[in-house]
Amino acid sequence: MTTKSGSFELPELLSQIKGPGDVKALPEEKLTDLCEEIRHTLIHALSQTGGHLGPNLGVVELTVALHRVFDTPEDKFLFDVSHQGYVHKMLTGRADTIHTIRTPGGLNGFLLRTESEHDCYGAGHAGTALSAALGMASARDLKGDDNHVVAVAGDAAFTCGPTLEAMNNVSEATDKLIVVLNDNEWSIDRNVGALAKYFNALQTHPTFSSIRHKASEFVGKVGGESVRKFAHKVERNTKNLIFPNVLFEKFGLRYYGPIDGHDLGLLIRTFEHLKTQDEPVILHIITEKGRGYKPATSNPGKFHGLGTYKVEDGSTAAAATPTYSELFGRAITDFAKKDPKITAITAAMPGGTKLEIFKEEIPDRYFDVGIAEEHAALFACGHATHGLRPFLAIYSTFMQRAIDMIMHDMALQNLPVRLCMDRGGLSGDDGPTHHGIFDIAYLRGVPNLIHMQPKDEDEFIDMLWTMALHDDSPSAIRYPRGAGIGTTPKAEPQQLAIGKGEVLQDGQDIAIISLGHMYATALETVEKLEALGHSVALINPRFIKPLDAELILEYARKCKVVLTMEDHVLNNGFGTSVIELLSNHDVATPVKRIGWPDEFIDHGKEEQLRIQHGLTADHAISLVTPYLKASS
Repeated sequence: MTTKSGSFELPELLSQIKGPGDVKALPEEKLTDLCEEIRHTLIHALSQTGGHLGPNLGVVELTVALHRVFDTPEDKFLFDVSHQGYVHKMLTGRADTIHTIRTPGGLNGFLLRTESEHDCYGAGHAGTALSAALGMASARDLKGDDNHVVAVAGDAAFTCGPTLEAMNNVSEATDKLIVVLNDNEWSIDRNVGALAKYFNALQTHPTFSSIRHKASEFVGKVGGESVRKFAHKVERNTKNLIFPNVLFEKFGLRYYGPIDGHDLGLLIRTFEHLKTQDEPVILHIITEKGRGYKPATSNPGKFHGLGTYKVEDGSTAAAATPTYSELFGRAITDFAKKDPKITAITAAMPGGTKLEIFKEEIPDRYFDVGIAEEHAALFACGHATHGLRPFLAIYSTFMQRAIDMIMHDMALQNLPVRLCMDRGGLSGDDGPTHHGIFDIAYLRGVPNLIHMQPKDEDEFIDMLWTMALHDDSPSAIRYPRGAGIGTTPKAEPQQLAIGKGEVLQDGQDIAIISLGHMYATALETVEKLEALGHSVALINPRFIKPLDAELILEYARKCKVVLTMEDHVLNNGFGTSVIELLSNHDVATPVKRIGWPDEFIDHGKEEQLRIQHGLTADHAISLVTPYLKASS
């Protein structure tokens, strides 16, 4: 599959789909061929851009069936997380640009309200679809409208607090709502917990196996009344197997299923029936993540979301140096082998955080609580009350969900939980829902909390070791996505003094305080300023909180200007804390700052986004040179 003159060459049927009306216009016998063309296109397009391949291959028939039966944008589709919304994009006029997904100026990797009228709700975090859909259904009822609202949520989303809270409110909020439970046993990694065990037990039960085997016979016979009888038969045969006391119906959702989520005809007939119902319903479908592409079905975790790959075998290029995540997983596991008090906790992302290393080697002290960040934080607090040393590894963008627990339970009680925030900083291709550029802002006002960021891999291991030994308060570390600058860690880690930075280079004209991942840019800035004849001090603060006030004040008093650099938003960020420090001590030296602006940063390559928003050496120089004169 190739591009021609900037456009993507699509297969025959898919090239005819300019909107949902074209899906309805196709003869039904052509829809299976359309599904295969969609899969073929996804596999080849994403091999060049990367993206969430596995989840989208698993919802092809489901999405085609939805657009066959319902009418967007009048009817509303909400996809939980919405990383599985690529097929929806392709069926709503964006198939010819699917090859641009997650690239600068191209399609977003999640649904985006500003991208299409068919994207009724943007998302990027799990557990949002059911609550938002319930709000839409309630608003529709208040306005007297009659459109349909369909929420598609994976089984992992049902471990989220917001999903369970929304279910608790269904019967009070609306009389018409369709929920699709897309059951594939996976989120980013394999699902865990009681609900996951229930769903898995259902899939392997003989009753369901029999139903699935007979589904094709049913399709040919089904009519309106037959659908109703079949649905109730399935309901009687299976619901008590899964949920004691018919859990969903106690929440006010009429349960239908389970049915084969890849049987297109069955899906269409079932949705045609469900749209006639005047009560909230939930349809349980069984799908296969990565369906139609063997590398993805063989390794669902890898193909949940990945970079570019070879279509032939799904292989990806190996990183030149270990990523921060890999260093973290290895270091924490090694520490725990020496210290029986160390435990590792994550929220459905052992692969992403590389705690899979810990899980493999020390399984009895590894805990995956599912997509439940708030619970994860409280669970870690419980460990800390018993003298354990919990490390809680969650992406920065997801840790913000637990801010109440961090403040109210962890910091207020001064419990020594170690917060390890992967993807601290820009997350490039994943876009605004995944950029970890707000954690300094949401943590720096929390009392008792220590917060740090390393300039390189060696210092990263030292900081993790320092956290392991620090039992007096909660601590946090932010570290970037991907690899660092290639510094090899020492054989034995060194414990750092809390709140103490380091002077990497002395100078008299300008003091550059470079935090963490901005180190390489700071070095470039120093080199260019020195070439202009300026004397430059370079400071690695190490600690965001507490600041090394003595060191920063010393250089602020003797230099003409201070420049802070951070991979974080400027508002309430690291540079703001430096400004506050100088103000509190009546130091009038000007402070200029490099960081992200007060806006949600789009998706794209990190280097390009840094140039676009001024996180560069050249921009840094332009900010400080008005305050400088060339040194003699």
